[in-house]
Amino acid sequence: MVGHTASGIAVAAGTGDNMGAALGLGLGTGDVVVSLGTSGTAFARHDRPAADPTGAVQSFADAEGGFLPLVCTLNAARVLSAGATMLGTDLAGLDRLALAAEPGAGGLTLLPYLDGERTPNLPDATGTLVGLTRATMTPAHLARASVLGMLCGMADALDALRTNGVPVSRVLLIGGAAKSPAVRALAPAVFGLPVDVPEDGEYVARGAARQAAWVLSGDAEPPRWGRRLVGSFEVPDSADWAGEVRERYAGAREHVYG
Repeated sequence: MVGHTASGIAVAAGTGDNMGAALGLGLGTGDVVVSLGTSGTAFARHDRPAADPTGAVQSFADAEGGFLPLVCTLNAARVLSAGATMLGTDLAGLDRLALAAEPGAGGLTLLPYLDGERTPNLPDATGTLVGLTRATMTPAHLARASVLGMLCGMADALDALRTNGVPVSRVLLIGGAAKSPAVRALAPAVFGLPVDVPEDGEYVARGAARQAAWVLSGDAEPPRWGRRLVGSFEVPDSADWAGEVRERYAGAREHVYG
């Protein structure tokens, strides 16, 4: 419903940042957004609220009369920047090193809880490297473990959404770390899902603009706005290593934090 100020300016309800991004991206059934900014989020549109007793999945309203179950982690792109600093390189150098290493980083596993963690709820946690040997104590293995550790945290977020009944069939990867060639190359295997990377853009602002256009149109549904992709990445045929990586990640977390 549209109201007007005394001077004739149209006024209507707004929305939040993740809800705006969902509207700006035009999510369909099975689409899940993984946003890799300083922190990480995974969210999707759903027809009912989440009721997660673990607290991992937060239940929000979306901007289209439905719901937006969401999982948030504290550590995402900052894991890559910290890894680059540790290795004395930049983000492009971290990518080159990570892509040069063997698929599963030789068993080297990073729990990337560099600033504590929100999901899982470990506010006092620190980062932990498990599996250091003479063979894995190399820049390439450390770089790949950094990328895999971040992605494993987001794969756990996708699992939490699934557990709460959210259809998960394709990931839309956005945020600063979505530009990383290593992230794009490894994400489909770790997630076990095809990954689309939309062109870089301000999707929260785009969602706000789409919402405004919808309100002013008076239509029952928001206007159809397409999205452009810069890449689509399928799950590789040889991705057996990814299951082992996730098992090691879960085992390391259980060993360190119980």
